[in-house]
Amino acid sequence: MLNKTLSWRTASACLVLMGGALVSQSAFAFTDDEARKAILELRQQIRTMNEANQRARIQLSDQIETLGQEIVRLRGDIEQLGRPAGAGGASGARGADPRSQDPREQAAFDQSMESFRKAQYKETIQNLTAFLTLYPDSALAPTAQFYMGSSRYAMKDFKGAITTLQAMVQKFPTEPRAADALLMVASCQIELNNRPGAKTTLQRIVKDYKGTPAADTAAKRLPLLQ
Repeated sequence: MLNKTLSWRTASACLVLMGGALVSQSAFAFTDDEARKAILELRQQIRTMNEANQRARIQLSDQIETLGQEIVRLRGDIEQLGRPAGAGGASGARGADPRSQDPREQAAFDQSMESFRKAQYKETIQNLTAFLTLYPDSALAPTAQFYMGSSRYAMKDFKGAITTLQAMVQKFPTEPRAADALLMVASCQIELNNRPGAKTTLQRIVKDYKGTPAADTAAKRLPLLQ
């Protein structure tokens, strides 16, 4: 009788242990399923992020390439803008530059323009600096400052070009070349990787010089800086 009782208790204990083991295995199986699900979700999130990053890199690369092409076009435009009237190109379409009644004054200006035509930009800056010192109130002063800024741009002195051209626009905001000067300022800012500054300058051209060729050009370039 005692043996039967012990056997029954032993069997009951075994059943309890087996039941506990099954419950424990079920719990572990549930935990593993949840872990696998979490891993799959994490992998999907990482895959989605990688795809988004790849698209962003492609878009950024396209924008950089487009902006680079625009800089090349800007440089060509600047060369046209910087040509003295009568030399052809875009500047010729803006009308002839004024002439001085003083032969010596006109000769000093013409000498500067001759060095500019020969791409002797350092000499041009020196000549125009001397010209503006001698004739600060000359009718040719705005044009002299414009070509000084153009020369600095050609020499890749972008900060110096910005300073010169902004001073010209501030002092002579209604001059025919003022909008072109600001267009050159924007190109300098792009060269210096100052895209917010270039955007502000282009917006100013569109607003303040509406109807000019420079305003049309600025409006076309603004989307590239978004």
